Amino acid sequence: MSTNTYVTGGQEYTRDTNYIEDRILRGGDDPEAGRWPVNPGRYRLIAARACPWANRTVIVRRLLGLEDVISLGQPGPTHDVRSWTFDLDPDGQDPVLGIERIQDAYFKRFPGYPRGITVPAVVDVPSGAVVTNNFPQITLDFSTEWTDYQRDGAPRLYPEELREEIDQVNKRVFTEVNNGVYRCGFAGSQEAYEDAYDRLFTALDWLEERLAAQRFLMGETITEADVRLFTTLARFDAVYHGHFKCNRNTLTEMPALWGYARDLFQTPGFGDTIDFQQIKQHYYMVHTDINPTQIVPKGPDTSGWLTAHGREKLGGRPFGDGTAPGPVKAGEEVALGHGA
Repeated sequence: MSTNTYVTGGQEYTRDTNYIEDRILRGGDDPEAGRWPVNPGRYRLIAARACPWANRTVIVRRLLGLEDVISLGQPGPTHDVRSWTFDLDPDGQDPVLGIERIQDAYFKRFPGYPRGITVPAVVDVPSGAVVTNNFPQITLDFSTEWTDYQRDGAPRLYPEELREEIDQVNKRVFTEVNNGVYRCGFAGSQEAYEDAYDRLFTALDWLEERLAAQRFLMGETITEADVRLFTTLARFDAVYHGHFKCNRNTLTEMPALWGYARDLFQTPGFGDTIDFQQIKQHYYMVHTDINPTQIVPKGPDTSGWLTAHGREKLGGRPFGDGTAPGPVKAGEEVALGHGA
């Protein structure tokens, strides 16, 4: 595996947020202009289990019942400087796209694509070319553009009446928490690290207070905002607390957040997408400038994720007027022993 470098000495970490902004739309009619049509069976979601940004798309796809409409390809937990690879699939190739690494789909669309080869990515199966890797928009479009193909009882994850508040919460959670842990872990100076650390825990304290009084971020039901926070919380004790030096306290030491995280984990569609083994392998083996030995920690004990959370006393209906999704699609289950 080639050496991966994530830390720039003396500098704070700045994420490249310039993504392929094409969208798949109900009225999409011009791929050349970035407007692709909603078409069941046409697209494949490439989403590594290890990646929190990709994990979001897997959760939303499952909650909305889009498994038979948008297929799923899952790279292994490690990658080199070129891109994620399909090393867990037979012959090391994605069984639908027939490629060894997601880079091939990017280069099919944009030869020599100069930016990060990231997951999640949506690929146009007929052409084998990437459509978009704009992860914040992908999940919103699953909710708003694919409504004709969602399952009966699909929850309203991005309801119109809450969008302004969801967007405000999502913005703070992204800058201070989702990306905040990376700003700690990839800080290139003590000053940059301490600033990111203080901002992270200020935001976590705000969330702790908010969630002490209500079951979910928007109140009584699960929304897009909960999905976005959950994937960071699921990785916090296993990776961010130690590997990224986010060590003021563990998640388990924040009563409201820990109860909330367990509540979601035990909800169909959330915990059944979490592969703790792949998560740890990714961070500890890929970030060789932070962990040059590539030793993967044995802990922490994940059985606590299945303990009683007591959040029912706050009331609420997790899926609103909808229902929980059914069993995980065959072939998409987390490997035995890799979950909680």
